[in-house]
Amino acid sequence: MTPMSMSKTQVYLPKDELAALHRLARKKKRRMADMVREAVRTVWLNPPPAGPVALADGELSATSAEHDAAFDEP
Repeated sequence: MTPMSMSKTQVYLPKDELAALHRLARKKKRRMADMVREAVRTVWLNPPPAGPVALADGELSATSAEHDAAFDEP
């Protein structure tokens, strides 16, 4: 990982969630701050594509019921 400029921030969590995050960090042998940064990047900044709309580029021209039509003879 390349060095980057960081700024400190503060997050308030319910006690039970904070305790669970501490346990998970110990179990995974990771720093809690790294896990929070990873979660922010993964969930909010670069979320994975979700559903067929994310896979399509442009307007959909058929329904899923017609998916076999792609293999019909011209």
